[in-house]
Amino acid sequence: MVVLVVATTIDPASIGPASSLLAMPGWEPGPSLQGIPSYVNGNVRLLKHDNSIVKEDYLDRRWGEATGEAVDEVIFLSKHVAVSNRPALTIHPIGVPHLRDDEVPPAGGKPGWAAPPNPRMGAWMKLLKNIAESHNLVPEFEVTMEATHHGPLVDAPTMFLEIGSTEEYWKRQDAALVMASLVWKGLGLRGDGDVGNWNSENNKKKVLLGIGGGHYVPRHMDIIMKDNIWVGHLLSGYSLPMEDRNQSREENDDGIGGQWRKAVKVSFEATKSAFPGGEILAHLDHKSFKSWQKNAIIAFLAEQNIKIGKPTDFI
Repeated sequence: MVVLVVATTIDPASIGPASSLLAMPGWEPGPSLQGIPSYVNGNVRLLKHDNSIVKEDYLDRRWGEATGEAVDEVIFLSKHVAVSNRPALTIHPIGVPHLRDDEVPPAGGKPGWAAPPNPRMGAWMKLLKNIAESHNLVPEFEVTMEATHHGPLVDAPTMFLEIGSTEEYWKRQDAALVMASLVWKGLGLRGDGDVGNWNSENNKKKVLLGIGGGHYVPRHMDIIMKDNIWVGHLLSGYSLPMEDRNQSREENDDGIGGQWRKAVKVSFEATKSAFPGGEILAHLDHKSFKSWQKNAIIAFLAEQNIKIGKPTDFI
């Protein structure tokens, strides 16, 4: 089983960390994948393509078909864009489970889909903060997780590592080195073991499925930054479109329409597939919902046999 690390040459926040990573020991040229060069280091395969990072679909599947190597996980290096323009280092799972079938995803993926979340995310979030602090990027850079969003399509457990939020910061060599160091240390390429491997470190069986809140999931982050926390999909409020009974055109039995049910169900199933043997607990950002929204979500979770966890349940 191999790990794919994916970068694109057209994004400075992607190729910068990739170049820093390739400057570290042990890399050798690997096979070309449909014109995309690769580099090999142990069980890690780094790909550098020239397309949009969200438009090269199923690289994991394509790699397996071309080489015979099964891909265990995928890590994308990318830029982060935010209205605030604040410098940031972020990690997030991918998918657009909240979109209707007739909607066109603005940044890859397909409606109603979510990739299995990479189980390393929780452990790497803490590792990223430690590395960023050691390089004196904190507090200048915010270090945080983001909610589930965008593509590309993949089958394997996946996460995005991003540098934000403007070209000035996308090109920062110190930020690029921090992200490269995260991959280097996190995948155990320096020889002292990898970080966040569910299959070898799953003494903690509970996994957080975040529901509600803003894009930077502050209430969920309060839990994620504690030790030994496993993290699945994180659905912000905008990924839970709900229409009340007075406005809904497509009502369920409770009179509340929208794609929120599908978003929750798809994200739960994807998270469950990424953490075999784990107990997936929904963590709600209660204050982000109106009472009718919260009641509907709690009722739906009970209907789907998805347990709700309090902050203390994850520790």
